[in-house]
Amino acid sequence: MKEKIQAFMAKRQAKGKRSYEIDMCNGPLLGKILRFAVPLMLSGVLQLFFNAADIVVVGRFTGHTALAAVGSTGALINLLINVFIGLSIGTNVLVARYYGAQDAKQLSETVHTSVLTSLVSGVILIAVGVAFAEPLLTLMGTPEDVLGQAALYMRIYFVGMPAMMLYNFGAAILRSVGDTKRPLYFLTIAGVVNVILNLFFVIVFHLGVAGVAIATVISQVISAGLVTICLMKTNASYRLELHKLHIYKDKFFGMMRVGLPAGMQGAVFSISNVLIQSSINSFGSTVMAGSTAAANIEGFVYVAMNAFYQTALSFTGQNMGAKKYDRVAKILRICILCVTVTGVVLGCGAYLLGTPLLSIYTSDPEVIQYGLERMLIVCVPYFLCGIMDTHVGVLRGMGYSIMPMIVSLTGACALRVVWILTVFQMHRTLFILFLSYPVTWAVTAAAHFVCYLIVHHKMTEKAKAEQAEAAKA
Repeated sequence: MKEKIQAFMAKRQAKGKRSYEIDMCNGPLLGKILRFAVPLMLSGVLQLFFNAADIVVVGRFTGHTALAAVGSTGALINLLINVFIGLSIGTNVLVARYYGAQDAKQLSETVHTSVLTSLVSGVILIAVGVAFAEPLLTLMGTPEDVLGQAALYMRIYFVGMPAMMLYNFGAAILRSVGDTKRPLYFLTIAGVVNVILNLFFVIVFHLGVAGVAIATVISQVISAGLVTICLMKTNASYRLELHKLHIYKDKFFGMMRVGLPAGMQGAVFSISNVLIQSSINSFGSTVMAGSTAAANIEGFVYVAMNAFYQTALSFTGQNMGAKKYDRVAKILRICILCVTVTGVVLGCGAYLLGTPLLSIYTSDPEVIQYGLERMLIVCVPYFLCGIMDTHVGVLRGMGYSIMPMIVSLTGACALRVVWILTVFQMHRTLFILFLSYPVTWAVTAAAHFVCYLIVHHKMTEKAKAEQAEAAKA
C-alpha cells in the first residue's frame, strides 16, 4: 500500500512539473494552439507596454517633442538588434526539434550555447548602441529639436541589452517546449515595475526621456533574472546550469543557419522602416508624433498576430523532430485561420476606436488626426501581415530559413523601397507613403504560399521514401 501511495505521489509530482508544457505532437491541434498562443499574445502586449508606457508618460508630462524623440528611435533600435534577436529564433527551432525527438544531450547543449550567446550579443549591442546612436539618428534626418533627447534615450536603452537578449533567448527555450505561461508571469511583474518607475522618474524627478529609458532597463533586468531562475530551477532536460555554459560549435552554427537569415531579414525590414521613418520625419514633428502614437497602437495588433507566427514555428519544429510531417499542413491551416480572425477584429476595432486610443498618447487634435490617417491605411488591412508571417513561421519550423528570407527581402523590403523611391516621390502624401505597407504584405504573403507548396511537396516525398525504407527493413 505504501508503495502505491509513493507511486501515486511521484506521478502527481511529475505531472505538476509538466503542467507548463504542451504536447504538440499528439492529439487535436486547435485547442493546444490557442492555449499556446494566448499567453504569447499577452506577453507581446506587455513587452509593447514597456515602450507604450514610455511614450504615454513623456507625451502627457513632457510634451510632443519628447514623444517624437522616443518614438523616432523605434525603427533604428530594431535595425540594430534584429540580427541578434533572429538568433533566438534559431534557438526556438533547435530546442523544439531536439525536444520533439527526445534527445536530452543535444537539447542541453543547445540551451547552454543559447544563453551564453545571448549575453555576448548583449555586450556587443551596448558598444554599438552607445557609439552610433547620434550619428545614425542624424542620418535618418531626425530634426534638431528631437535629436538630443532621442540620442540620450537610445544610449540608456542599449545599456540594458544583455538583459533584453537573455530574456528573449530564455523565453525562446521555454516556448519551444510549450511553456508560454511563465514568460507571461515574468513580463507582468516587470511591466508593473516599469510603469511605476516611469511615473516616478518623470513626474517626481523630472528626468524626461532619460527617466523612461532607465525604467525600461530596470524592468528588462527583472524579466531576465526571472527567466534565468526559472531555467535553473527546472528538473527538465532543458535545465540551465551556469557551470555548463559553453558555446558548442555545431549548436551555434545550427542556430545561425536558422536564426541568421531571420535576423538579417528583420534588419533589412528595419532598413526599409528607417527609410519610411525618414520620409515621415520630412513632414515635421507633429506628423512624427501622430505616426508614433498610431504605430504603438498598431503594435498591439501586430503582437497578437505574431503569437501565431511563434506558435507555427514551435509546433512545426517539434513535429518535424518527431517526424510527424502530416501534422504540418494542419498547423498552417489553423494558424492562418486564427491570425486572420485576430487581425481583422483587432485591426478594424483599433481604427474604429482610434480617437479615444490616440487621446491616451496626446491631447493635440492635429496629432490625433495624423494618427488616424495612418491607422486607416495600415491597421485595417494588418491581417495580411499576419498571414505573411505565419507562412514564414511554418517554413522556418520545417528547417527552411533562407528561402523565406529571400522572399521577404524581395517582396516586403525591396518592393517597399522601390515604392518610396518611385511612387512616393511622384505623389508625396502620407496616404501614398503608408500604402506601401499593405501592398507589400499582400505580394509577399502570396509568394510565401507558393514556397510552402514547393517545400510541402518535397517533405511529402521524403516521408514516402522513409516509409518505403522502413517497410524494406
